[in-house]
Amino acid sequence: MPQILVDLSGFQPTKSTMAQQFSFDIVSDVDQQELDNAINQARKEVEQRYDFKGSHTTIELDQKEKTLTLHTSDDMKLRALAEIINGKMIKRNISLKALEYGKAEQAAGSTLRQIVKIKSGLESEQAKQVTKLIKDKKMKVQAQIQGDAVRVVGKSKDELQEAIQLLRSQEFDFPIQFTNYR
Repeated sequence: MPQILVDLSGFQPTKSTMAQQFSFDIVSDVDQQELDNAINQARKEVEQRYDFKGSHTTIELDQKEKTLTLHTSDDMKLRALAEIINGKMIKRNISLKALEYGKAEQAAGSTLRQIVKIKSGLESEQAKQVTKLIKDKKMKVQAQIQGDAVRVVGKSKDELQEAIQLLRSQEFDFPIQFTNYR
């Protein structure tokens, strides 16, 4: 029988020849534009509210440092200011878990100042918590930490959907979003 030789040197694998993998990323981010809009709405409400008239109340957003600085005259106004901000965040679909209120401290002129940290990115302990949850459920997907995100890879989209449903059913103390679904 004659031997047939096939030259595969120019062969490029296509999607049909490679094992298909699907993936998504788990992140913890705040939409900066929505955050800015929520803060601007809160500022407008403070300007219009009667209980804040003449109190020199300010809300400062530092996007580089990812902090809010609340500055007002007394404790009652500081609590009302936090409620206004929380309400505007909820309306803009920003999770309140992304905000970490610091301790109120005395500022110049017998006023109060409070720093609010805006959490962004999964910390290593949070990423470990997410990957451990997926691995403990013995799902047919792999989860691996990549910087401040977790990549989940599986052979079928249904398996990835199951992983997403599992994660949505959990109560984490940090917000999570799902991106780069491929």
